[in-house]
Amino acid sequence: MKISDILSRSAKPFPSIEIVPPLKGITQAELIASVEPFMEFRPPYINVTCHRDEVEFRPALDGTYTRHLVRRRVSETAVCSVIQSHFHTEVVPHLIGAGMTREGMENQLQDLKFMGIENVLALRGDCLAGEKRFTPEPGGYRWASQLVSDIRRFEREQDASFCIGVGAYPEKHFEAPNLEMDIDNLKKKVDAGADYIITQMFFDNRVFYAFRERCRAAGITVPIIPGLKPLSTARQVETLPEAFSLDIPVELASELARHASDKAACYEIGARWCAAQCADLLRNGVPAVHFYTMGRADNIVGILRACF
Repeated sequence: MKISDILSRSAKPFPSIEIVPPLKGITQAELIASVEPFMEFRPPYINVTCHRDEVEFRPALDGTYTRHLVRRRVSETAVCSVIQSHFHTEVVPHLIGAGMTREGMENQLQDLKFMGIENVLALRGDCLAGEKRFTPEPGGYRWASQLVSDIRRFEREQDASFCIGVGAYPEKHFEAPNLEMDIDNLKKKVDAGADYIITQMFFDNRVFYAFRERCRAAGITVPIIPGLKPLSTARQVETLPEAFSLDIPVELASELARHASDKAACYEIGARWCAAQCADLLRNGVPAVHFYTMGRADNIVGILRACF
């Protein structure tokens, strides 16, 4: 079933789960065991992230270096296949334009069509490590809106049908000069054919509500699903703003700083804050709440039990 149909038919908000493909060497049984705790809450679908191949330069005998692509994780397509067959639930593989040509993307879409997957999340993707500015592959994608358009073109040409989700940044993407232009770019993705939006994590619900209002004022009418991630360590107060260009509220940052030496206390503080965010979002009309699990289940399971 398509996510757009799940959203339109659901009588109440529901949780959606995002998992990260495991590192190579993990067995199917270990993957299944890591997903199993979330199934208590019957998530109607599970998102599976995609990581672009890393680049390594290896020395050659003549003193030069050769460029090699390295994949450290199991592919999202393989993970989707295991989840589909074992849990019989919908899966949403992430498609990233970074490092991908249009021909490569078409091959990936052919595989998803063959597997009976009807849902994708279309993302531009990140820069390579050490790359200051995003550089698309020759014949590839500079913007996620181009990827959305290509998926719709593939549908017309290959008799396929996908529900397309896209990402959004309530505090703006770090490359955008301002939030207004970032929302303009988000509207381009919706106009290209996106069916719904999932936001990046945030830690102040007022930021999300203001963002949602601005999106509606800009003419964006598709469902907007908030994304949440509980903090689990005091160090994340430093690393997450740097990695995702977001703010940590003073109250939360201060409480974590006071308990920085107590890992268990920080874990509990982050989970409690996220549960309060989730409960408030549910009271304020969100269609679903998306959780970035980052491969950890305990804190998310506790939040789901408290809120759903």
